[in-house]
Amino acid sequence: MRFQVTPDHYSQNYDTKERFCSYWHQIQEITTCNPKTVLEIGIGNGFVSEYLRKTGFNVTTSDLDGRLHPNVASTVLNIPFAEAAFDVVACFELLEHLPFEKFENAIKEMRRVSVSFVILSIPESTQAYRLLLQLPKIGEFKKLLTIPALKKPEHSFDGQHYWEIGKAGYSLKRILAGFAMAGLNVKRTYRVFEFPYHRFFVLEKIR
Repeated sequence: MRFQVTPDHYSQNYDTKERFCSYWHQIQEITTCNPKTVLEIGIGNGFVSEYLRKTGFNVTTSDLDGRLHPNVASTVLNIPFAEAAFDVVACFELLEHLPFEKFENAIKEMRRVSVSFVILSIPESTQAYRLLLQLPKIGEFKKLLTIPALKKPEHSFDGQHYWEIGKAGYSLKRILAGFAMAGLNVKRTYRVFEFPYHRFFVLEKIR
């Protein structure tokens, strides 16, 4: 049986402290672009879009599942908007729910409807350890130490994810190459310190 996200999926157990740290980064990356219009693909529990609207941003939401009450029910592979319709297109923790052979098409479609930026987060399974030091007169020092596996683990469909960065065949290098092929330049990428499972990408449209 294939996995289908439902409204019940976004329960109190889903919204952990770590996930709220990821929400903060989602909001921060979008607002830093100072967009007039935003398209959020994959509405989730609605927290990010609701927060952005309350702070004055014009946000349109899109999701395949109409029960989540998006503005538009549609797939990321066929976004029903004109070219360059939104300043920023955001898509968090969604692409891994598609077979990887559809990855590049999804990226190209997001690029098509964006004026300037596409902001994503994708799960990364590479082992990471957090180093946090608070030093007198210097302040706080934070660093993620990643330890790549000698043999990358295989990924099989688990009812939710078809693939994850760091699994065999899904290297970060391959993901970055996919962005380049789709006509997007990586401005920055990082893993959330409090939740290293989420890797963020801020992508700029190549003219």
